[in-house]
Amino acid sequence: MEKWYLMTTVVLIGLTVRWTVSLNSYSGAGKPPMFGDYEAQRHWQEITFNLPIKQWYFNSSDNNLLYWGLDYPPLTAYHSLLCAYVAKVINPDWIALHTSRGYESQAHKLFMRATVLIADLLIYIPAVVLYCCCLKEMSTKKKVANALCILLYPGLILIDYGHFQDRYNSARAAH
Repeated sequence: MEKWYLMTTVVLIGLTVRWTVSLNSYSGAGKPPMFGDYEAQRHWQEITFNLPIKQWYFNSSDNNLLYWGLDYPPLTAYHSLLCAYVAKVINPDWIALHTSRGYESQAHKLFMRATVLIADLLIYIPAVVLYCCCLKEMSTKKKVANALCILLYPGLILIDYGHFQDRYNSARAAH
């Protein structure tokens, strides 16, 4: 029982730190023509939503690979597509083919940051907790300490929530 109380506290600390870092600006904010990795993530949603799968990785008049061409594995592209379906419901302008290039707003930044946090909540954090709970021959306090160290690892937090090389791309480290 004590382990779950402590693990829950660790997860809440990890979530709080992540969201706090996400409140800041991001790499490339307001800097045309590329607008940084935030724009790369938004653009991949635009491409995956508006183009057939067979065109995602090929240069065309609708998919200029020199402008944030989709260069991650298909799992990342499918995640972008899933996020794009949600974006379309909230504001279709966010993923409009061609006309959304360089789109920046507080509402969209909140949406993009939320997609990272939700991916962490659904995939990354449960995996960390499960891994740490399954460590054998280790005390509860050491398992919780391991989870805390992993969830507060500054490299991932700063890249995913500060720089905006978000979670869907951290999945690439696993392949």
